[in-house]
Amino acid sequence: MAASEITEDALLNGRIRIRQPKRGYRVNVDTLLLAATLPGARIRSGGTRVAEPCCGVGAALLAVATGRQGDVSFVGIERDPAYAELARQNVALNAQSQRVTIVEADALDPNAEFGVFDYVLLNPPYDNPEEGRPPAEGKHAAFIADRPFEDWIKVWSNRMGPNSNMTLIHRAHRLGEILAAFEGRLGGIEVFPIRPAANAKARRVIVRAWKGSRAPLKLFAGLDLHPSDDAKEKYTPEAEAILRGDAHINFG
Repeated sequence: MAASEITEDALLNGRIRIRQPKRGYRVNVDTLLLAATLPGARIRSGGTRVAEPCCGVGAALLAVATGRQGDVSFVGIERDPAYAELARQNVALNAQSQRVTIVEADALDPNAEFGVFDYVLLNPPYDNPEEGRPPAEGKHAAFIADRPFEDWIKVWSNRMGPNSNMTLIHRAHRLGEILAAFEGRLGGIEVFPIRPAANAKARRVIVRAWKGSRAPLKLFAGLDLHPSDDAKEKYTPEAEAILRGDAHINFG
């Protein structure tokens, strides 16, 4: 991409800087919410590996990696060459080259040798082609799923080590499909609804599941992004703290 097609933006109250396209898919609230599920303090040390398949420009992965100490490595996989290149630039821009690696590859290639991971962060394309109106120019690959959602769970659950977990963000009305994909693969499922405003129906869910767990499903109270439908220009204090990097998603 030409320099004129790129912006450089500060996220998490200036903790990280991200180069991303002016048009097309850009870092959004989903990205920051997903990153907030895995604050650095929660990551086990000692050769721990964190993966983000379909990482885009690498914002979620860098939000987790920045400020994290100890023997932890991060791998982002992105098949779009332009986004993979921006992700590599962002790794260097945030001085994370020694711990964060960006791999340009198909994250759903079952034969790819990415290794085994302790944590997987997943924000895949989640709209079916026949659902709703088409996305804006440049956003098709980020939003429109060209392969079944179950493939993401099938492939990446096989890349998880013992006692590892996967955390994903998705549309709330697809929760049944998510749970069905986890069946027989991951357990100890935790569901955290994200509502656009107080008293509104959830539009997103954050779901975490564990390798080797048989614990029953847990449903958490979730998060309201805005105080009301009439106050969309401001965030609730809880959401504001998360989006500024001062708090995290608390599964309890």
